Order: sequence, then C-alpha cells, then structure tokens
Amino acid sequence: MLSESGTSDAGDRIAITLTINGERRQLQVAPWTSLLDLLREELDLTGTKKGCDHGQCGACTVIVDGRRVNACLALAVMKDGASVTTIEGLSTGALHPVQAAFVEHDAFQCGYCTPGQIMSAVALIEEGRARTREEIREYMSGNLCRCGAYTNIVDAVESVLNGSSARREAAE
Repeated sequence: MLSESGTSDAGDRIAITLTINGERRQLQVAPWTSLLDLLREELDLTGTKKGCDHGQCGACTVIVDGRRVNACLALAVMKDGASVTTIEGLSTGALHPVQAAFVEHDAFQCGYCTPGQIMSAVALIEEGRARTREEIREYMSGNLCRCGAYTNIVDAVESVLNGSSARREAAE
C-alpha cells in the first residue's frame, strides 16, 4: 500500500537475500519492485539500463544464477536467494574478455545498449551453444541496438568464442 507521498509503508516490504556481484546482501523490498528498479534505484548499480521496461529491448540484461534475465520483467522477491551479476560485477580490475572485444571491435556507438549486450554475450558464451555467426545473431536477438552496431557486436562475440581476443590480451 502506498502512502500519500507515493512511497511504500515499511510493513509492505519483504526481506530477501541476494548475492549481487559476489556480495551477499539482505534487503527489504516492496513486493512489486522489479529486479531492475532494485539494482538501479535502491542499490545505485546504474550500469544496467532501463530501456523499454517491457522486456523487449534487452538493455536491462543481467545474469541470474548463470542465466540471462531481463531485469525489468523479474520481481526482486522472486529472485530471493539468487546470485546476480551486473555489468559492474563483470570485471575486477582488467576488462572482461567480452568487454575488451567490444572495445577492440568498436561494437557500440551511443553505448546505451552495451551493458545488456555484453551481459547477454557473456551468458551466451558460458552457455556454449553458439558456434557460428548465425547462431550468435539468433541467441543475441533479444538485445536491440538502435545504432545498428550489430555486425561489430557479432564480430566481438565471435572473437571471444574463437579465443582471439583472449590471446591478444595475454600477449599485451
């Protein structure tokens, strides 16, 4: 129930525990709070973008228990006990190989979709299903890019799948 100010009464909040970017967090959330709103508005993890807020663009893609999830469609309370990785948790110092490949292949223009694209690509690679450019395109089809950097995005993902970006990083 909302108060006159539009905020939730404390009694409406539910206790949940999430491991976010490797850190176990005990949180109190309103039952209607999306995972995206929890990350952005309550935890200040703003790398995950709010695009369409309808699960159609992929800008809000995060990895939950090893699977790609549109955070705008997931209620935070339904992810109680889960492990969530956002773009902020992807690397610890040096760029993750997918991030490095996106830079190397100029796989972004405005950059708004980039966090979701990268998170989707990381999960795609970990799933081990995509082997060809056509399969990369198919499995990445839920992530939209208004700038049209799709060819470069596929190049970046393909380079990581083939190990060429990882080899270049090791050589540097």
